[in-house]
Amino acid sequence: MSADPLGLLVEGLTDPGAAVDNTRWRSVPRQPRKAAVLALFGLADRGPQIVLTERAADLRSHPGQVSLPGGAVEPADPDLPATALREAAEEVALRTDTVQILGELPPVPVPVSHFNVTAVIGRWQNPHALRAADPAEVAAVHQVPIEVLAAPQTRCTAVHPRGFTSPGFVFGTDSGREVFVWGLTAFLLDALLRLGGWEQPWQVERRLPVPKERL
Repeated sequence: MSADPLGLLVEGLTDPGAAVDNTRWRSVPRQPRKAAVLALFGLADRGPQIVLTERAADLRSHPGQVSLPGGAVEPADPDLPATALREAAEEVALRTDTVQILGELPPVPVPVSHFNVTAVIGRWQNPHALRAADPAEVAAVHQVPIEVLAAPQTRCTAVHPRGFTSPGFVFGTDSGREVFVWGLTAFLLDALLRLGGWEQPWQVERRLPVPKERL
């Protein structure tokens, strides 16, 4: 076994399609825009952890949802990693020179917004304090241990009021608040747990409704 806590993840990124099942996602009906999110992995006493953001509650699009830092590709971005790093700098004040890019997951189509979203995987080599750089967009920043995300009691099947489902994650923060992750972000976290060799058996039949404030 690799001594590198991210070793299996790095190996898995040579063929990430094996762990990412895009067949459950409907294709985007017209020419999609491209977007990138950053799956940023740092190391702490409890092992690897990943950075998540909580969107402001009064945003028009996806208010209150928990996501990976990221956004739409802009013309000046040379590639998708550049998009992910730029967005993370704008959202959580990430110093981009502290990140080593490890690879990418296959793009995931998001029909509701007409985006193809690519998760860019980064190793946070020199961690520093993060913050909500733009409070109008980001309400909070969470650094979540992978062991918390992988714990069976954290996992569920999230059920949207319209009936469609996704992987789900429910866990508490240091402030005592409960976080509910569903949709695209949960789909990507589910794939990353599998690629990194962190996935544990969990009860798929545990179905929880998506809270109204996370819709």
